[in-house]
Amino acid sequence: MAVFDLDMIKKLYEELPGKVAAARKMLGRPLTFSEKILYAHLWDKLPEAAFTRGKDYVNFAPDRVAMQDATAQMALLQFMMAGKPKVAVPSTVHCDHLIQAKVGADADLATAIDVNKEVYDFLASVSNKYGVGFWKPGAGIIHQVVLENYAFPGAMMIGTDSHTVNAGGLGMVAIGVGGADAVDVMAGMPWELAQPKLIGVKLTGKMSGWTSSKDVILKVAGILTAKGGTGAIVEYFGPGALSISCTGKGTICNMGAEIGATTSIFEYGEAMSRYLRATGRAEVADLADQVAEHLQSDPEVEANPEKYYDQVVEINLSELEPHINGPYSPDLAWPISEFAKAVKENNYPPVLEVGLIGSCTNSSYEDLDRAASLAKQAVDKKLKVKAEFTVTPGSEQVRYTVERDGQLGAFEAMGGVVLANACGPCIGQWARHTNDPNRANSIITSFNRNFSKRNDGNPQTRSFVASPEIVTAMAIAGDLTFNPLTDTLTNENGEEVMLDPPTGVELPPKGFDVEDAGFIAPAADGSGINVTVNPDSKRIELLTPFAPWEGTDLTGMKLLIKAKGKCTTDHISMAGPWLRFRGHLDNISNNMLTGAVNFFNEKTNTIQNQLDGEFMGVPDTARAYKAAGIGSVVFGEENYGEGSSREHAAMEPRHLGVRAVIVKSFARIHETNLKKQGMLGFTFVNKADYDLVRQDDTIDITGLTDFTPGKNLTVVLHHADGTKDSFEVAHTYNELQIGWFKKGSALNMIRSEQGLG
Repeated sequence: MAVFDLDMIKKLYEELPGKVAAARKMLGRPLTFSEKILYAHLWDKLPEAAFTRGKDYVNFAPDRVAMQDATAQMALLQFMMAGKPKVAVPSTVHCDHLIQAKVGADADLATAIDVNKEVYDFLASVSNKYGVGFWKPGAGIIHQVVLENYAFPGAMMIGTDSHTVNAGGLGMVAIGVGGADAVDVMAGMPWELAQPKLIGVKLTGKMSGWTSSKDVILKVAGILTAKGGTGAIVEYFGPGALSISCTGKGTICNMGAEIGATTSIFEYGEAMSRYLRATGRAEVADLADQVAEHLQSDPEVEANPEKYYDQVVEINLSELEPHINGPYSPDLAWPISEFAKAVKENNYPPVLEVGLIGSCTNSSYEDLDRAASLAKQAVDKKLKVKAEFTVTPGSEQVRYTVERDGQLGAFEAMGGVVLANACGPCIGQWARHTNDPNRANSIITSFNRNFSKRNDGNPQTRSFVASPEIVTAMAIAGDLTFNPLTDTLTNENGEEVMLDPPTGVELPPKGFDVEDAGFIAPAADGSGINVTVNPDSKRIELLTPFAPWEGTDLTGMKLLIKAKGKCTTDHISMAGPWLRFRGHLDNISNNMLTGAVNFFNEKTNTIQNQLDGEFMGVPDTARAYKAAGIGSVVFGEENYGEGSSREHAAMEPRHLGVRAVIVKSFARIHETNLKKQGMLGFTFVNKADYDLVRQDDTIDITGLTDFTPGKNLTVVLHHADGTKDSFEVAHTYNELQIGWFKKGSALNMIRSEQGLG
């Protein structure tokens, strides 16, 4: 397959040296690698002074857009409304989220193609019409396919999935966004982002034995926590970074989403060059080699990192232990030497029921080769594998190659099941085999997220995250207290044996191979192609614009829910079985906030409807308020909307009449998504004001007629007993975003600029 978008890559590299030099002159100091990319991708000309990190909003011009099938539906439905004939930048759709893992790759893929035919046909036709590259079901997981085909050093990409950041492993500023952001870029508009802060992670030493790249990010997650990277790009540098493979770098960047990072990135080096050449992109590697000094931080940055980063973390890879993180949060980090003790002290179910490897985080050739070395040991040493074991290849190219080279055969020989090249159990698309779906149990995966209910819908499942090597070893043992570095296992002959450390190679010695990668190019001219949607469809629904602001303060609104504790986008708009409605806003809105815990009764999906006093589901109550012409308000706590970038978590409340979301703090992507949909997203000036909100409150928001950047607004709570409380709320809206609110959405603004009203 020819190199995609080679002319665009050549142009970027031709212009990069001049842009970097101009930015360095303007700033008057050396630049980090991220800064070089950011300043080289400004929509407007260079400013007279440096942007203030974490404060100034900046317009950028990304090089490309990537969308997975679950989020592409809504993104492309919105793009259809924008009135543009073709996407303005190279864009792709990847069909990876809607394939449920049940029995095995072939059967599961066939079922998915049948069940999701309406969605796949829509995505294929709309891609064909508007110039979007289409990767069909079975081609692979978006982030692995992007790494193999599209990512290149020094570029900027946005993607409608929070793990778009995976491409940082190939030296790219790649950022997960909501579909409305993707629509802006595909429509030829600037993309806005607060200038990120910079966190430097200096890596020294070199990994060996059981330690792998996954352990780097598991360690970093433990240090920085789920919020520690918020608003920042994490740059990895230092001598230790040079020894990590390109796909290993991708693993580290991928899971940076779990610390809230805007993205993560590694500098260009030999490992990236090798990977580009191995994946058929020698021309790109040659071009990158010519401008290599601009694809790295300036030398002074590594010499004095504290001068250039807002925070610096140092990790010695030679001393790094394998880690296991969880349960319920990807930043609860345990070195393996302490994990058995943690299992006992926290009463985690010690029997390991399932080990799952693969996913967008860990499904490279290197990952599977190292894990397969343990699978071969299990057979050779006559160890009966105690837990279920599944393998999810990242792409058809990887799957085909590891089948050819024998790794898949090794997994099957130890009793493993190979699943489709798709997200599967990582995102809840897993028909798990269990005799009790509510039983307390433990599983371990090489995935990235392990929030409650995420994998199998069971809140009693303790899901732990580790490297594929550790997952494979633990599955062989079937025991969470097993430490493969120190412990023996009893084989079928009654002998005590130890597993040797995993071994594997970075890239296939015989090269990658594939029969059908799964790509379908769009028509050169799509003007004659019609995109049809059945008006009776339960899966796809054409959109109608949201109503603009009334021009007045908002009064007489009702409390919808006061969410207690963690409220991720999975709580706001669950995945799993709901994925089938990602293209139908009204149907998927029936899952809105059904996972959020009601502060007043500590139950999920049970809130009081103030119109009749009855307790009912959150979507039902919201629909009742909407039908009565009454707006509603959601309150929440810290890091509200963390997790996936899914914009449905913003569109559903907008659709069901929620006017404002008021919280202690927001996750970055979700706050932006709310703004894009014409919603009000505010934070408490005094976090203790959260405690003032009562179950029976009627709510006013005043100050909207003078809605300006940096100026607080006032919330008034009218309690049922006749008393009231009022307090200030802060916001981060700039003039453009206030315009979105007034127009009713960012998309409405694009439509008005196209003369569509």
